[in-house]
Amino acid sequence: MSMSGEPGPHSDAFRELYARHGARGGTLPAALERARAVTSEGPEAWAPQVAAAAGLPAAAGLGPATFFADLAAPSGERHVRVCTATACFAARGGRHLAEVKRALGVTAGTVDEAGATSLQTVHCLGYCYAGPAALDGTLPRTGPDLADQLRGRVAPRTPGIPAADITGVPVLLDGIVGGQRAWDVWRRTVAGLRPRDVQQEAAASGLRGRGGAGFPVADKWAAAAGKRGAVVVANGDEGDPGSYADRLLMEEDPERVLTGLALACYACGAGRGIVLVRSEYPKAMARLRRAVKRATEAGDLAPSVGAAGPRPFVEIVEGAGSYVSGEETALIARLEGARGCARPRPPYPTDHGLWDTPTVVNNVETLAALPWIVAHGGASYARRGVPGETGTKLVCLSERFARPGAYEVELGTPVDEIVTRLGGGLKDGRELVALQIGGPLGGFLAGHALDVPLTTAALTEHGAALGHAGMVAFDADTDPYELLRHVWEFAADESCGACSPCRVGTRRGRELARDQGGPGESYEQLARLMGEAGLCAFGRRVPAAVRSLARALGPALEGWDR
Repeated sequence: MSMSGEPGPHSDAFRELYARHGARGGTLPAALERARAVTSEGPEAWAPQVAAAAGLPAAAGLGPATFFADLAAPSGERHVRVCTATACFAARGGRHLAEVKRALGVTAGTVDEAGATSLQTVHCLGYCYAGPAALDGTLPRTGPDLADQLRGRVAPRTPGIPAADITGVPVLLDGIVGGQRAWDVWRRTVAGLRPRDVQQEAAASGLRGRGGAGFPVADKWAAAAGKRGAVVVANGDEGDPGSYADRLLMEEDPERVLTGLALACYACGAGRGIVLVRSEYPKAMARLRRAVKRATEAGDLAPSVGAAGPRPFVEIVEGAGSYVSGEETALIARLEGARGCARPRPPYPTDHGLWDTPTVVNNVETLAALPWIVAHGGASYARRGVPGETGTKLVCLSERFARPGAYEVELGTPVDEIVTRLGGGLKDGRELVALQIGGPLGGFLAGHALDVPLTTAALTEHGAALGHAGMVAFDADTDPYELLRHVWEFAADESCGACSPCRVGTRRGRELARDQGGPGESYEQLARLMGEAGLCAFGRRVPAAVRSLARALGPALEGWDR
């Protein structure tokens, strides 16, 4: 129970209320979004009424409405979201935000006096290869002259994602560069394979989750397979700044993502699949919805939950602006209509997930590998990559590279080969000072220490992490303390606040980073507390990411390597 005596967002009573009043299908989140769209007032003015209309206490509406950036942000007739994440920060040293503010005549987080224009800062729009970036409504704008584009002084530029396969036999890019139709694999599977056969191919492949945790896919499936009411969720909430692999797949080959989801549902005996897509990816949302409509009309997907059998019913759900909601328990909370906060485990989602049903959460890139694995066999996939970390990975290179874009490589490919041979080094021959891998909490490598295989194990040994495998380059123009502050500010902004070590620790870290006198003696204790007591990987990874940055930049950040 909450302090007020009302049901808390993770309580059984809360879930019962939602189920009883029809929010099980996502009614409350959609109602909150509709209410926010027609007013520039804060959530306190409208969220309680939305909750009351659903027969829920005010806290049920205020909780998510004040938590999610999309719901809490003021909205004018013209709503601009400008990216302040790592790749866009590196592109202009963070200066682009002030330029956009001047161009629009409005401060971030506010609406101008006429109510015409509102400005919101967000963390990653998936245009890391062409930043800095903004969304003007749903229209993307990218490039160093971003402010002039938004003002209408120059023509807008929205380049597509450069994508290339380096392996010779693409898995993830099989449809984008190879032209292979994924639904053909699904039709052959339903006609001739049993769910157990799909499970066995996944197990033989050695496929691990590509969202960052790296958990064996077959093991997760086995934990939920055969349980009544199982659901499979495709996690398209790709929030790691520097990564745009999921956006590429959802926009350019949505059929492959949906086929992978259908195969996962089939293997787990789930009649329902859900794709959660970031609100920052409006194009991906539209293309997935069209693809679902076509697949349903073609008979590849079921038209309703009641009609589901071997062919699942699939729905597309929009996120509401939260990095930490990409964590699987926080993602489930979001789908239930609550704040997107991480939950303690056990119980695990495969036992008690969405509405207490067994739930499998697989990343979009993970699912996109399944059509190739089922078509060619798990053993063929396992021969690629390295022992223990098999297969291929989409690596995303940021705007600072001479050849930015998404490249499919085999796991184990040396990082320095990716940086030099694929990325062509940095633009204009600039010196690479530091390389961030795996998102803001992944870690940093020094520009002269890139002789590391692209594997989870090798990167961990060097203080970094694979994560989504986004790579953001920094040259000598980047101020070390500005970058340090950027990491801590991101962590403080995106902490869900569910646990004290992360909620308090990230804010204290941000305060210390604003003082260039050094972190002080108390920092070591703070870092240890966050690393050991954080509820989820977000809080636990922050000190490690800061430590790797300090080591990569050397004396410039003395004291932060503890």
